[in-house]
Amino acid sequence: MPAAAALRRSPARTAPAGPPDDVPTSRAVASELLLHRLVRRELRLLAELSARAAADDAGRTRDLTRHADLLARLLLHHHTVERELLWPALLHAAPAARPQVERWTDRVADLDHRLRRLSTAARQWAVAASGKAHDAFTLACLDLADAVDAQTAEEERELLPLLDAHLSPAAWAEVTRAARCPLSRRERSLVLGLALEDASADDRARLLAGLPVTRRLAWRLAGRGRYRATVVRLRGEPPAR
Repeated sequence: MPAAAALRRSPARTAPAGPPDDVPTSRAVASELLLHRLVRRELRLLAELSARAAADDAGRTRDLTRHADLLARLLLHHHTVERELLWPALLHAAPAARPQVERWTDRVADLDHRLRRLSTAARQWAVAASGKAHDAFTLACLDLADAVDAQTAEEERELLPLLDAHLSPAAWAEVTRAARCPLSRRERSLVLGLALEDASADDRARLLAGLPVTRRLAWRLAGRGRYRATVVRLRGEPPAR
């Protein structure tokens, strides 16, 4: 099935939004929800943008495949932090959460495979510049977007309430200190912009307040402008805010 046709036939999905903005959540839960919203939105947009792109437009191919690679690396890193740091901290505080963590482990192993498959499809389109490679990339984006919708909905239903109830602020601070982001400084700045784009006022304030002073200054002086230019180039329009 051609990629554009598959995209038209894909059921419209409303991404799980987590708790309403007026329901207090812990910093750990707020961080998880922010990342989930970011990747759900960007993967769905990526599928739509690639379906409209010409297969042999080298510049457009480069922009879309680079964005796909960034999203894949971001989500793979997020899963590593959850697997190695966050869920062990939760199990230390709430051993009864083990069945939910084991279900997450099984589901996310398949999701990580899909993420790597997307990166492979991106490289193949960039090299081949063919209609077949273009359609394979678009369908991989669409498949991953559907899988991420389902996996994050389950995580928000089963695991995030346990984080909210049992993970202490000190334990969350230890997780954030131990996590090491593999993204470059410019990539981290772009991800910051993507996270801020549709965040609530409270989430925006909390996210910016949690940054080192030098990163906040760099964002205001240069990062915000570069982020806007990147989004315009990628989507053909400026970010929502």
